[in-house]
Amino acid sequence: MPDSPASPPSTASIPRRRHLLALGLGSAGLTALARVAPAAEPRPATAATLPLTAQTTEGPYYFDAGKIRQDITEGQPGVPLEVRFTVVDVQGRPLAGQRVDLWHCNAAGVYSGYDGQRDGQHDGQHDDKGQRISTRGQTFLRGSQPVGADGVAMFRTIYPGWYAGRATHLHLKVLDPAGRAHLTTQCFLPDALNEYLYSQLPAYRRRQVRGTLNSNDGIALMAGETVLGAVREAHDRYVATLTLVVDPAGTAPREGFSDHPPPGPPPMSRDGRRPPPPPGQGEQAAPAAGSARAAALIPGVRL
Repeated sequence: MPDSPASPPSTASIPRRRHLLALGLGSAGLTALARVAPAAEPRPATAATLPLTAQTTEGPYYFDAGKIRQDITEGQPGVPLEVRFTVVDVQGRPLAGQRVDLWHCNAAGVYSGYDGQRDGQHDGQHDDKGQRISTRGQTFLRGSQPVGADGVAMFRTIYPGWYAGRATHLHLKVLDPAGRAHLTTQCFLPDALNEYLYSQLPAYRRRQVRGTLNSNDGIALMAGETVLGAVREAHDRYVATLTLVVDPAGTAPREGFSDHPPPGPPPMSRDGRRPPPPPGQGEQAAPAAGSARAAALIPGVRL
């Protein structure tokens, strides 16, 4: 993403400027200022609170793989991605001792551990021509990490692919040591970067054009800005970050999906939330190419 053409001056320099001004006034000037400036009335301390991270649907492809590990790749091809979640309460205090579960699809849009999925590398995701595959018994791109004293849980994985009906996303849960989930949500990644990777790299490339973007994914739109991850480039990987603001006394809603989800994209949420566009609708809603698609991909662009 390009940097802003101009950045406002740092407010950190303001106290120093005032300090230098006071030194220039000398003792007489300081005495005069003290006479003019009334004593500040004491104010009660108020702690600003952070907005809770939005809960979203769990989706049908979650299971506890029982793997406490940072590297969840298991040899899956794709662009290296480091994921760093910072878990805090509404006062911004780290919630050390919690656990974060992370799971997501591979470059072809397939999750580990389930039958009846379609490999996104083949044509025909909306009919019976696509290749049905099974990943039952596999645990790639799944793992858990404890939250450290700094509030951070870190994973090494690959950049996720996509499948019809959904924007690019990572699934995650925040659980306490007893296994109770306080947060179930999804992390959405920048669409301009998604587009570049999916169009340039063989592991991700498709003949189809993605129809569902952050700008028209129903789950992303309902959850809002608290689930939008930031991505920066490191020497040998991308680094995705998201702060998760969690109520440690709260409980994430349960969904009760079957262990054998139907083929194709995950079904809709059962908790009453507005569902994402069904397969096919997103493709019609999102522009296929040109300046209109660029505007749909890049936040703030109006062409």
